Amino acid sequence: MTPGDGASERRRWEEAGPEELARLAGQRPGELFAAAEQLCAEASGEEFGGSLAVRTVGRIAEALAETRSPGCAAYAVDIVGRLLPSGTVAWEEGDRIRRSVAARLAKVQPLRNLEPLFGQVPDGLHDSEVETRACLLGELALLGTGTGRARMDAYAERLRTLGHPLAWLPETRLDIEHRFMVRVRGLGSVKTLRQLRARFPEVPPSETGADAGLHAVGVPDDARAQAAARPFVAGGWARTPEARFFVLPAPIEPGDFGTALLQRLPLDCLEGDGAAVACVTTPDDVLNELFSAAYHGGAGGQGQGGAYARLFAWESLYALMGLPADVPFLEAVRATPDHRWVRFLASTPWFHHDTADLGLAVLDPSRTRVAVLAATDTDVTLSDASARP
Repeated sequence: MTPGDGASERRRWEEAGPEELARLAGQRPGELFAAAEQLCAEASGEEFGGSLAVRTVGRIAEALAETRSPGCAAYAVDIVGRLLPSGTVAWEEGDRIRRSVAARLAKVQPLRNLEPLFGQVPDGLHDSEVETRACLLGELALLGTGTGRARMDAYAERLRTLGHPLAWLPETRLDIEHRFMVRVRGLGSVKTLRQLRARFPEVPPSETGADAGLHAVGVPDDARAQAAARPFVAGGWARTPEARFFVLPAPIEPGDFGTALLQRLPLDCLEGDGAAVACVTTPDDVLNELFSAAYHGGAGGQGQGGAYARLFAWESLYALMGLPADVPFLEAVRATPDHRWVRFLASTPWFHHDTADLGLAVLDPSRTRVAVLAATDTDVTLSDASARP
């Protein structure tokens, strides 16, 4: 199978399976690159059919990224950073391909194959080549590697100078991030009140908490709410998350921060007569849930890749804690034990009780400020279809 002109040749590449692409990447990577180059040229300017061609190019780039050699790594980055047309496919699809290729390169290629890709520091950020390399550095940071190499360090420093959003993140994985991308068999998402009670210690009822919730005052903050909800919005969860902030009339004890308080706040997610459960959790659990929401994506959305899922998770955690972006990460981590972290769930119409439900609440160190974030997801299309007669 060799690249050539005509619809039949293009169709052969579109129908090529993963095994065939992997074999060619190992034996004749130059031919794969030439095919991708031709497909990109054909896709440019196409109103229809371009998306399929770009997805095919993405599969070619992924196959090259997973083949351990300097040439294959360079081909993969060149395809998604330089060749991939941006005008023929939704920008989200291009992002997905770039992030997927970056993740595969980070996991498969040794650093000696990747360092040559960072030979020239960028002049600006509005460039797919720069974005691809920024994602690659972000994926390497999640794996705890990528630092200590002169070219890569210089590139990362230039990204910080230019203000790339991923450059805000720590250069290496922090201990609080130890659960990122780790799946434990039998521990999926919490969908029921029973599951929540079984996995986390429940907060007992409290009259003091109920009274504090009844007299709480809402503090609208659109920018903070958007940052808190970003992992779920970016991942395409089915429902727009609810992010709200409140001030209590007086400090409360951590043990009073539970459903008795939450159910008296004016929250859409808890509106109704359904039962509710609140359980104590930990900062690393909260951060992992925020990361997973963006990393895996919703039933009707798509995963955002490790680098951006990490960014959205930290932005959300900072928003929940009420921290400005210039607070150093280790300082933020040191502050997490001073907060009270709670997971909650309710049998109310707001939650879908299907694919994933999540309620988070945070009490700040002053014991007077509360942040609440609720999200729910489902396969809306499937649910709609099953509801039809």
